[in-house]
Amino acid sequence: MYSNELIRGTLKTIILQLLSENDKMYGYELSKVVKERTKDKIVLTEGALYPILHKLEKDKLVTVTFDTVGNRTRKYYALTESGKNSSKVKRNELFDFMETLSAFMNPKTSVQCMH
Repeated sequence: MYSNELIRGTLKTIILQLLSENDKMYGYELSKVVKERTKDKIVLTEGALYPILHKLEKDKLVTVTFDTVGNRTRKYYALTESGKNSSKVKRNELFDFMETLSAFMNPKTSVQCMH
């Protein structure tokens, strides 16, 4: 599992990415998929997940619908058009950042400054 410090800045991007791949998802489903896909290296706690979902809703990047499954009502999140655009931007930004970090962490493969 990675430190909270490392994953904190990527959670919004992770959530947007999952929602872009699916029509709609509910909170527990999002956390379960993240855990499975990362082989338990990233665990989305309720305390981390729901504030991000609420902020995405407030920023009109997701819409919320309710469905009853059995005797339980689930709150589903789906991307708006703005959310789809934001997902692409955040994803590209993260890929660019990973390339930058990789170049930084592997200085022999990046261009060296001559003094």
